[in-house]
Amino acid sequence: MKSIRIFDTTLRDGMHAVSHQMTPEQMATIAARLDAAGVDTIEVGHGDGIGGSSMQYGFARATDEEYFKAVSKVLKKTKFAVLLIPGIGTVEDLEVAMQYGLNTVRVATHVTEADTGEQHIKFAKQNGLETIGFLMMSHMATPEKVVEQAKKFESYGVDRINITDSAGAMLPVEIKIRIESVLDAVSVPVGFHAHNNLGLAIGNTLAAIEAGATSVDGTVRGLGAGAGNAQLEVLTAAMSKAGYETGVDFYKLMDLGKDIIDNIMDRPQIISNDALAIGYAGAYGSFMLHSRRAAEKFGVDARDILLELGRRKTVGGQEDLIIDVAIELAKKKAAL
Repeated sequence: MKSIRIFDTTLRDGMHAVSHQMTPEQMATIAARLDAAGVDTIEVGHGDGIGGSSMQYGFARATDEEYFKAVSKVLKKTKFAVLLIPGIGTVEDLEVAMQYGLNTVRVATHVTEADTGEQHIKFAKQNGLETIGFLMMSHMATPEKVVEQAKKFESYGVDRINITDSAGAMLPVEIKIRIESVLDAVSVPVGFHAHNNLGLAIGNTLAAIEAGATSVDGTVRGLGAGAGNAQLEVLTAAMSKAGYETGVDFYKLMDLGKDIIDNIMDRPQIISNDALAIGYAGAYGSFMLHSRRAAEKFGVDARDILLELGRRKTVGGQEDLIIDVAIELAKKKAAL
């Protein structure tokens, strides 16, 4: 049986779905249950990674350090990871996480900007951390460009490269081509991170594994930005049926969802109209809540905002444009 490493991002990407308001105590409880279920690695912190708690991205209930401290106390076998987006997170933020037994850092850049992560990758490697290059919004680049950027990550010394469908905008064949192309070009393992805005997170993840990915991401109940991530309890069940070994007890994941996650969700993790618009337009997943607020404030349709953001090829970090787009749409509406 092919063994697949599981990264759970309930305590990071899942923060988007609860407006970053999980408490340290909730995180610790969830982390302990994920550890007991046999999950290999969990990612912890603000939805936009370490340093993300801000006016721009939304303030979290607690500080990064409070989350790290709470989670680190309960982990027995599961590895502790963080996401670092250059320009949001810093080396200093990483040093805080290292005080609490950090094992892994995923340095996340836009798919055409791997070079922005070079200093963070080299710092992490120098300090003995498993270091992963995380190419976000991979649908916005050709397979050739994805390969070019993956090779940059490899040259900086990463241990693994993740292809990321941040907008949930790709089809299985597009995932397969990108995974295979990168694997042909680099000597490090490749992983995959899915979003479910077109309802394809599970199918895309299975396609990634078939193409050669050896690690995949998911969240309990699919908690995450937009329509959420690949629902981990579903994914591990499907992988078991397909003959893959994960080391994860999906009964325990189902129980975690029923006992805890269901009770902290602000809204059902479904493919709403706005989430579908994100996948169709190829807009950044975390734009959904910001677009809904702007739509309500200016009396326009959030779907129109998201489609325009996709047309403009906006990326994470350009949340300020959401208001600009909403104002422009409101003016056009008033002129009709």
